[in-house]
Amino acid sequence: MPNIKSAKKRVEISAKRKEMNSKFKGAMKTAIKKVAKTADQVDLKDAVKKIDKALKRGIIKKNTADRKKSRITKSVNKAK
Repeated sequence: MPNIKSAKKRVEISAKRKEMNSKFKGAMKTAIKKVAKTADQVDLKDAVKKIDKALKRGIIKKNTADRKKSRITKSVNKAK
């Protein structure tokens, strides 16, 4: 455990951010799995929204978000 006040604060902040990031990332992964299972347009729209939200918050990079959106869209279109 750090002794300096600012270092203690950084530990607390990083723990909070890690928790929030894992919530967003988990929600995104769940939405992607749901699209893979149902291949529904409504689920696709929700998954794209979650991916964009994770991108906006800096949890995933732009190319990763684009790749995930492309793959799930392709899978939904193929299932039609």
